[in-house]
Amino acid sequence: MNDPVIAAQRAALLDLYRRHAPPPGTPYALVDFPDHPNVGDSAIWLGEIALLREVGAGDPAYVCRWDDFDEGAFRAVCPEGPILIHGGGNLGDIWPHHQHFREALLTRCPDRRIVQLPQSIRFRDPANRDRFAATVARHPNFHLCLRDDASLAEARAHFACPSELAPDSAFGLGALPRPVEPDCDVLMLLRSDAERAARDDGGLRALRGAVALDWLEEEPVTATNPTERARQRVARGLRLLSRGDRIVTDRLHGHILALLLGIRHIILDNDYGKVAAYHAAWTAGSPLVRQAATAEEALAGLMA
Repeated sequence: MNDPVIAAQRAALLDLYRRHAPPPGTPYALVDFPDHPNVGDSAIWLGEIALLREVGAGDPAYVCRWDDFDEGAFRAVCPEGPILIHGGGNLGDIWPHHQHFREALLTRCPDRRIVQLPQSIRFRDPANRDRFAATVARHPNFHLCLRDDASLAEARAHFACPSELAPDSAFGLGALPRPVEPDCDVLMLLRSDAERAARDDGGLRALRGAVALDWLEEEPVTATNPTERARQRVARGLRLLSRGDRIVTDRLHGHILALLLGIRHIILDNDYGKVAAYHAAWTAGSPLVRQAATAEEALAGLMA
């Protein structure tokens, strides 16, 4: 499938990674591996690995989660190389453990070039934003990539570092085949976590022929290699999304993976506008997606 929306984002990502990845043969770190059930973060990880391989950087010499960074081990295998921080939607204070790790990394490694791969920004408390700004200002070589215009504007207003707009790295996966045939008319992938918008989805959930769920529950993941663990999680997510002839979702990666699978879908927003902001920046040109401001509007779109 030659989808111009997908192709444009892959091209932008390849340009970004060519500029920020190390030269072939240079050991580097890719940190904050998402070892949790949220399929979207695993899709980003697989896209990052695919892009890094495609630009010739190869696989990272050092990988860690937010809670097991070993500075000695990192410096032993990466004596000079850069640190790339996994992208996503955790730059801010909604998911504080990832943000605290990011700030600790900037403090502990002022001698390294550090690149934050494409993220969205959301600080609910300006004091937390200001603390991060002070940490960024002390680091001499930090680069920040943002997934939408609002995040880019906030970064340029508050953080003293180079910042640029870039697509979500999951688009590094390219177009994907449906792994299973649909078994329901509408698959509703709706958030059940801290980013869920205050919205009454009762009408959507009651729609005949619809299945409503989230993707935060999983069977045990058996792989030990981080990239294979991510691959298992994404395979689960693709099977889940492919169940629907159409999809309604308020998850950004429900939207992104639906595009990669070629499935028609309607998007609702999360609680701070992340999904709509990404759609406006990168995916509004796709005929596969419609945006709804309310659950009632989404339901009307399904009935049209």
